[in-house]
Amino acid sequence: MELAETAASGDPETETAITEDAFNSFKMPVLPSQLLWQNSVSPGYAIKSSLLGHSGCVTGVKFSPDGESLVSSSADRLLKLWDVSSTRCIQSLVGHEYGVNDVAWSAAGLLASCSDDKTVRLWDTRSQLCVKALEGHGSFSFSCCFNPQANLLATTSFDETVRLWDVRTGKTLKIVTAHQDPITSVDFNRDGSTFVTSSFDGLVRLWDSSTGHALKTLVDVDNIPVGYVKFSPNGRYILSSTLNNTLKLWNYNKPKCLRVYRGHVNESYCLTSNFSITAGIWIISGSEDNTLCIWNLQTKELVQKVCTEGDRVLCSHCHPTANVIATGALQNAFAIKIWQSSE
Repeated sequence: MELAETAASGDPETETAITEDAFNSFKMPVLPSQLLWQNSVSPGYAIKSSLLGHSGCVTGVKFSPDGESLVSSSADRLLKLWDVSSTRCIQSLVGHEYGVNDVAWSAAGLLASCSDDKTVRLWDTRSQLCVKALEGHGSFSFSCCFNPQANLLATTSFDETVRLWDVRTGKTLKIVTAHQDPITSVDFNRDGSTFVTSSFDGLVRLWDSSTGHALKTLVDVDNIPVGYVKFSPNGRYILSSTLNNTLKLWNYNKPKCLRVYRGHVNESYCLTSNFSITAGIWIISGSEDNTLCIWNLQTKELVQKVCTEGDRVLCSHCHPTANVIATGALQNAFAIKIWQSSE
C-alpha cells in the first residue's frame, strides 16, 4: 500500500490563526461581527430534556439531515427513532442479534447500522423496516457513514478492513485493507471523493473513494490509538480524537497539526467529537469524567465543561440548524440528553 505523504504531529503554536474566510466557509449563516468564536464567551449549553428507553449503553446518536428526527443505537441491540420537537420515541427498530455500535443517516433518509453481529443493516425510516442486511465483515462492524450522494456506504470493522457498499444493490464494491488494528471510525468529505479512517494502530488515513487507494497518512509521534476522526464541514480540516485525552485539528493537505485541544478525559473509549457551527464554531466532545466539553476552535480554550448528571458521554451529535446537542450515555440510566445553548 503506497502512501503519498506521512506527517508527524506538528507544533500547534506554529500556525496561530486560521483565516476568517476559512471559518465562514463552514456554511455559517451569521455575520462576522456575530461570531462567538472571536471571544471566549461560553455557549451556555444546559440540559433541556432526557430521553429514556434504552436498556444498554447508547453507542450512537445522529440528527436527521432536516433536524426533525434523532436516531440512537445501543448495546441493547435496538435502534430508536425520536421526534425532536416532542422528544417522543417514534419507533424501535429490531433486527440485530448483538449490540449496535453505530448508526448513520443518508441524505435520502435511509439509515445504516452496524453491529457486533458482523452485519450492516439498511433501514427505511418511512416503513420502519430493514430493507437490506449486508454481510461480509469477518468481525465486529464498528462504524458506518454514507457519502453525500447517498449511493455509497462505508463501514469499518475489527477485521481491519473498510468495505464500500453499493446502497442500491447491497453489494460490496471494494474491500480496503486499511489498518493493522481494528478501525474505529470512517467519514466522507463534503463531495464524497475522499474518506478518512482512524484505528487503534495510531494512524489516520485518507483514501480515494473511487479507487480505494491510500492518499495520505497522518501519524502522531507517540502512535496513540485514535478513537474517532471527522472532516470539518468545509472539508478542509480533520478532527481526530486520541486515547490520551487529546483532540487534534489537522490541515491534511500540508499535512500539519494546527490545534490541540485538552481538558477532557478520554483514555478508554472511542468518544465521538464534533464541530458545532450553528452559532460560532466550537469543538464538542464527551468526557470520561462525566462532563460535556466545549472548546473555542480558534483559541483552543475550553469554554464550557458542564456536568452530565452522572452520565459518561460516549457519543454526541450537533443539530444541523439549531444550537442543540444530543449525547448518549455509557451507563447510569442509558439516557439520551438534549442540550440547548443559551445563545
